[in-house]
Amino acid sequence: MIVNNISLCYHNKIILAPMVRVGTLPMRLLALDYGADIVYCEELIDLKMLQCKRVVNEVLNTVDFVAPDDRVVFRTCEREQSRGTSDAERALAVARLVENDVAGIDVNMGCPKEYSTKGGMGAALLSDPDKIEKILSTLVKGICKPVTCKIRILPSLEDTLNLVKRIEKTGIAAIAVHGRKREERPQHPVSCEVIKAIAGTLSIPVIANGGSHDHIQKHLDIEDFRQATAASSVMVARSAMWNPSIFLKDGPRPLEEVMQKYIRYAVQYDNHYTNTKYCLCQMLREQLESPQGRLLHAAQSSQEICEAFGLGAFYEETTRELDTRRADLLARTPEEVEESAEDITGIIKMAVKFDRRAYPPQITPKMCLLEWCRREKLAQPMYETVQRPLDRLFCSVVTVADKKYQSTLWDKSKKLAEQTAAIVCLRSLGLPEGRVGEESPSLHKRKREDPDQDLSDPRAQEPALPEDLCKKSFVAFGSGEDNPLEGW
Repeated sequence: MIVNNISLCYHNKIILAPMVRVGTLPMRLLALDYGADIVYCEELIDLKMLQCKRVVNEVLNTVDFVAPDDRVVFRTCEREQSRGTSDAERALAVARLVENDVAGIDVNMGCPKEYSTKGGMGAALLSDPDKIEKILSTLVKGICKPVTCKIRILPSLEDTLNLVKRIEKTGIAAIAVHGRKREERPQHPVSCEVIKAIAGTLSIPVIANGGSHDHIQKHLDIEDFRQATAASSVMVARSAMWNPSIFLKDGPRPLEEVMQKYIRYAVQYDNHYTNTKYCLCQMLREQLESPQGRLLHAAQSSQEICEAFGLGAFYEETTRELDTRRADLLARTPEEVEESAEDITGIIKMAVKFDRRAYPPQITPKMCLLEWCRREKLAQPMYETVQRPLDRLFCSVVTVADKKYQSTLWDKSKKLAEQTAAIVCLRSLGLPEGRVGEESPSLHKRKREDPDQDLSDPRAQEPALPEDLCKKSFVAFGSGEDNPLEGW
């Protein structure tokens, strides 16, 4: 039961660990569907979050934290509300930025990866107890939401116990313990005895972590791991990534069913296709060479992923619904449209989209247009791109020989919007645009342009809370420990 805004009871609760780092809302929702009590979001770095702007996304019914380059760094929704950091004041600034949209703040002090430790974050903090104490104390005193942390064990039991006792005095609500040392990896055995010693020493809840490789293969194993460590609860990462329905007491659901449900969430919440693809690959694992796996491997968009799993009609229906919702919202706020894209007279317009599949790997409409301008000794094309505030979609106008061209359809990224503007120009002039089977300029020596480069990279992603906080997520400070997406 809740004692105050900080102290929480974790008894017998199963907790989903930070398990994905990019665009993780669909996976978190899937875990909640299958019985996880709390989900931790992807782990985020304080400096990145401090650059973000909070945006209410009325189309998706989410709250997005958007970086200056328009990437969605963190996305959450009402159903779930729970970074790395190496500085107490930065940690507090970010915690205050997000605390109204999350259920709690977790500081990951266990990531052993170089990209984390070289910045003084993750496991690097374990050798600096003074900094640990300052970060946690500052957070506990500075926000009204629960603060937790996650550590790895130290080389000696005595040092580990001294550290966790010092951490407890900061007033945190709970501590998660990964039962491996900083230099150890999943193939090394997890130390249940050290976690048990910590649980017997502290009065705050202890969450056992690190059992996926050796202990947790099915739902019953979660409770066995909890008992072996005498912990208050269990945090599950890899096993939950492989099949989130591991949280179901009556046994996991068929993988095909789980993947289909995940894909539906991914489409409904506009998850970036690269993250969706990676998570599905993690689920398929040894089946990646199957016909289904090969289709997934070849997919280059959310639509192609849906088609590979027989969900093409669902994709079309859902995207139509989202487009309709955007149109309805825009109709109610015409002043925002006027501010975001002035309707300049004299622009040649067409309703076109850029489909990467229609072009050879090293050819794009922008490249064809640039090559034509060079041959005709014209100034290179000039692109002016605006972003619509309501849904953050882009529209570009290209100027060639003092004439302007624009697609009437809005795109997810600046790069895509420029490609569609180039298509309008090329078609208006009767020029080849580089499509497969079409005669195109010789561009094979020119550097390939990636039209998806600027697409949102949903960067990408506890306690038994009281009823009003349950089924929500914790924001996790820290990077990547036990993160199967590391390096993705």
